[in-house]
Amino acid sequence: NENLQEQKRYLLRQVEDRYYPDNFFFTSPEMKDIMAQVKMIADTDASVLIAGETGTGKDYIARCIHNFSSRKEAMFVKISCPALSSSLFESELFGHAKGAFTGAHVKRIGRFEMADEGTVFLDEIGELPLALQAKLLQVLQEKTFERVGDSAPTRVNFRIIAATNKKMEKLIAEDGFRTDLYYRINTVSLYVPPLRNRIQDIPLLIEKLNAVESRKINRPAPSYTKSAMNLLCRYSWPGNVRELKNLVKRMIILHPEQEITEDELKTILSTSQDHLDTVIGSLDTWPALNQVEKEHIDKTLKQTSGKISGRDGAAAMLQVPRTTLLYRMQKYGLIPKNYKQSRA
Repeated sequence: NENLQEQKRYLLRQVEDRYYPDNFFFTSPEMKDIMAQVKMIADTDASVLIAGETGTGKDYIARCIHNFSSRKEAMFVKISCPALSSSLFESELFGHAKGAFTGAHVKRIGRFEMADEGTVFLDEIGELPLALQAKLLQVLQEKTFERVGDSAPTRVNFRIIAATNKKMEKLIAEDGFRTDLYYRINTVSLYVPPLRNRIQDIPLLIEKLNAVESRKINRPAPSYTKSAMNLLCRYSWPGNVRELKNLVKRMIILHPEQEITEDELKTILSTSQDHLDTVIGSLDTWPALNQVEKEHIDKTLKQTSGKISGRDGAAAMLQVPRTTLLYRMQKYGLIPKNYKQSRA
């Protein structure tokens, strides 16, 4: 009963952060690759580390893994690592016994115990203070812990999924993250590409988010001119999908049932003028965009002499998955061996 009551309180606190499966839209081969990997690893108990820039939807990927797994009937418990303080770490995650300290009037169930038979999602684990990493590692290794003020060990069975927007290898090299904890959470790794690297998703996201957000706000959605849509596809989106979602919501609130023009969007996006400098030329058609992409890949392949994988390969330089680069090369008729021959 105590466990159920704590789960209820947790869910009520998280009600604004619920998972809406109809809010996860994609059509790009990059995201199709990611989802194929998600379905492949979901029904295992392997720990997963999801990397990617802020706002790319790492939490949605984590929830997809949980919902495709055999643990989907149990709790998915999200823990924001940057919000954990040393003083509250054990009480928040392990719980505490009644009378364990001043103010502990009732027994409390911790996050790990709530996630028994379910999934623990450690969001932005790269920002977890170093002093707390050893305590977390011990729980992940032994799957047991003691509540604050209680000497009896509690055993739990949960799966770990972690997410980060940091370069973990750099953190480890700078002694900001424990190597043993990194390998504990990184059995399988996924990389969610930024929105600027999967521009095929942008028109679909705008269309679907328009419908979802207008329904929530109860206002008619605006439409976008072709030039406005092209500008949105060329914008670099430093805040990724989160920034796009906020823009769509803003347009619904301020311009319901209107036609949004390119000039209106330029005014709004001018607050991120530095990022607008990364816009790919003055494109106004999809064929032109494809040509720019083809030329960029061609230039990179020439620099790497056709090498695709590895740290000095074209995929790493372009910051895209190897499978995505191979798909693009096939699409544009770019053959690796031709670049090796040309260099020779």
